[in-house]
Amino acid sequence: MKFRFWGVRGSIPSPGPRTVRYGGNTTCIEVRGDDGTLVVLDAGTGIYALAQDLMRRRAEDGAPVRANIFITHSHWDHIHGLPFFTPLFVKGTRVCLHGAHDPVTGQGIEHVMGVQLQNSYFPVSEERMDATIDYRTLDIGVPHAVGDVVVHNVVMNHPVTNLGYRVECNGRAMFFTGDHEAFFNPHAPGSAAYDAAQREIERREREIERAMEGVDALVADCSYTFEEYPAKQGWGHGTFDGAIALALKVGARSLYCTHHEPTRSDDELEAVFVQAVARWRDRLNGLAVTLAFEGLEVEL
Repeated sequence: MKFRFWGVRGSIPSPGPRTVRYGGNTTCIEVRGDDGTLVVLDAGTGIYALAQDLMRRRAEDGAPVRANIFITHSHWDHIHGLPFFTPLFVKGTRVCLHGAHDPVTGQGIEHVMGVQLQNSYFPVSEERMDATIDYRTLDIGVPHAVGDVVVHNVVMNHPVTNLGYRVECNGRAMFFTGDHEAFFNPHAPGSAAYDAAQREIERREREIERAMEGVDALVADCSYTFEEYPAKQGWGHGTFDGAIALALKVGARSLYCTHHEPTRSDDELEAVFVQAVARWRDRLNGLAVTLAFEGLEVEL
């Protein structure tokens, strides 16, 4: 199994000379099973470059595109590349969009395309796309097999339902958090509300940690620094330090930091990353920590 980053920024695309080394596209990760099964994690603007690569491969081998796209959640930076996924306009393509039920609208994952393809926002309707498009609204905690890949899900901590995905293939595994913030208890310690909230927090933490346990690669939301986080609490994003601590707790073999803050230049991003890793240097216990960049490919 291998995976490749096509988009590593969070919140909004940030292309330009300040982000050329790590990339300015928003979240998209290509995962390949050993039999070639294609799993795509999120459809930020990085999916457009992936689409061009898939079309190049199609031109070379003539094989139609078969893509299984798993959406962590429906915030724009994780879906706004989807209408520009070129294989959707090519006959013979088959795309299955997977994701969570939306408790606000009461709809399944089909609402992601339904909202984006309204005429007010995009000029081409789904009916005019030549691909076969299927939808699968996932049951929480129930694994789903595609080819030789099995995708597990767990609900992370974000203002909307965000599914973290554990992707397994022949004994190897990677986990992608999507957007995730460490849990915090908003109630006063010692109160009944605090105790009840703490029990729920601990239950959810155990669920998430079980889903991550022993992965070869943990890909985590590292939007903020330790110093920045207090002003961002409740926004639904993590820190470098929090991701390192979590990776060590679950026994991950490697950690890939992603969802980079869009205002950071490449130089600034490297600087805060180095500072965070330095704080943990004597406690990493062999954990490899990497700053994700567009084009980085990892074989497990």
